[in-house]
Amino acid sequence: MPSRSRILKITRNVLLILAVLVAAFFLFFVPWFFTAIVTHNQFHYPDPNDGKTPISYNLTFRWVQFTTPDGVLLKGWYIPAPGIARGTIVYCHGLNRTRVEMLPDAVFAHGLGYNGLLFDLRHQGMSGGTITTLGYQERLDVVGAVQYVLEQVHAARPIVVWGVSMGAAAALMAAAETPDISAVISDSSFDSFLGTVRHHLKLFLHLPGFPIADEVGYWVAWRGHFKPGDFDPVKAVEHTDVPILFVAVEGDRRMPPSIARTLYTHAPSPLKRIIVLPGRRHGEAFNQAREPYEKTVTDFLASLASGK
Repeated sequence: MPSRSRILKITRNVLLILAVLVAAFFLFFVPWFFTAIVTHNQFHYPDPNDGKTPISYNLTFRWVQFTTPDGVLLKGWYIPAPGIARGTIVYCHGLNRTRVEMLPDAVFAHGLGYNGLLFDLRHQGMSGGTITTLGYQERLDVVGAVQYVLEQVHAARPIVVWGVSMGAAAALMAAAETPDISAVISDSSFDSFLGTVRHHLKLFLHLPGFPIADEVGYWVAWRGHFKPGDFDPVKAVEHTDVPILFVAVEGDRRMPPSIARTLYTHAPSPLKRIIVLPGRRHGEAFNQAREPYEKTVTDFLASLASGK
């Protein structure tokens, strides 16, 4: 029979191997698994407007497609304003959503006299692309959409980008890169790429920021061909002087109002505005508090024309 010391040695080695395997599982497989879900998953969150088009609201529209500066084909709807347009709004939906998320917003703004472009961001809906980057590469989708309405449609200025969640982050990033964007409506954006990864993994899965959440963030960036520090909506806001309306939901645990207040603080435009609306669900301010939301947007758009 093996000696007691040999049994203890074997047991220690087995436990050591198991510990290494468990550590490898949590430190490598788990982050890699979540990275794959975030970047390559094409889950579509059910939307009340699924199956609808602008014609469902008696709006004339046409299907359009255009290419982003990095060559991704995007598809969507262009809704011309009735009569002489007061401007053009480009709508950007959130993660795991499609252009239909922004359809109620576009119907409202159409009534104010604005053209509208609703499109699917890359790797979402009917658009091309093989990866989602939570807003960083999607900023190029916004730039491509703005170029399309100006160069192909010859749509009326000012060009306003209205985004929700990931779409809002992409809009803020794009506004710092192109002078063609005149204003942004940022609904429930985040203020830090790595910060929002840490926050969400802790909120939903109770995972620590270090090392697992940080690994997820860095691997998402690696897959998306960018550096985590380059995806900084706060810096983007600081580097653009366009008017920005920041919208937050009071009970939003994912993107709490403190984020909108931080972004608002860093925005240099004297025409910037912020509103915190009642509600609990992330990105649902327009549906949960429509009357004050619509009034705020109406006033904000009017301020672009008046300059005050």
